[in-house]
Amino acid sequence: MSRAFEASPLPTEQKLNGFEKYVRRQQLSRFIARYEMFKLNLEVKGSVVECGVFEGAGVMAWAKLSAMLEPYALDRHIIGFDSFNGFPSIDEKDTEQARNNPELKTSGLPTGEGVYKDVLNCIDEFNENRFLNHLEKVKLVKGDAIQTIPEFIVTNPHLIVSLLFLDFDLYEPTKVALSHFLPRMPKGAILAFDEINNPWWPGETRALLEAMGHSLNEIEIKRFSFDPNIAYVQL
Repeated sequence: MSRAFEASPLPTEQKLNGFEKYVRRQQLSRFIARYEMFKLNLEVKGSVVECGVFEGAGVMAWAKLSAMLEPYALDRHIIGFDSFNGFPSIDEKDTEQARNNPELKTSGLPTGEGVYKDVLNCIDEFNENRFLNHLEKVKLVKGDAIQTIPEFIVTNPHLIVSLLFLDFDLYEPTKVALSHFLPRMPKGAILAFDEINNPWWPGETRALLEAMGHSLNEIEIKRFSFDPNIAYVQL
């Protein structure tokens, strides 16, 4: 679809206005999945936390959904954690019995400083087009999440989480996120994953099993018929 986008005679602004014309169905499916989960979170008090920002599509989707569906929700913040330099480390629980995965290595899936600044620029543009834009809505927390998540909790003791989207791919940061954020999630909150039941990224499932006492019998893990990766639990 990028060929059609680049070949189009339309100005970039018009092409973006008609994004459905160019974007691949897989990306539309992910956006719809986020939309469905965000709707479930609308009446739950708390902020949205995304663990694994990568190139920023998820963080900006949550932000724009909030701006559209609850324009006066000054209490709902969108908080994204990422190193922006690839995986800081790999635990042995990530590599045990994992399928051959060339990205499963230290510094795997790097985005870099340029992408970090790109997401910040998108946040600035987003702020120009929303209500209550004198109040911060989106916050990026850059660094190794194993360290930054506990630090964030210390400096933000008020935090309640209504939607936690886990996309770290790895065991240890996912475990840290669950141990710190799950106790702050009220009944009805959404706990979502991008890589559970995935042989290429076994660490995320390992972290979930440990967080739930090695038994999933008492929770209902739901999926979407149109997206093969995203799964969620409504607490």
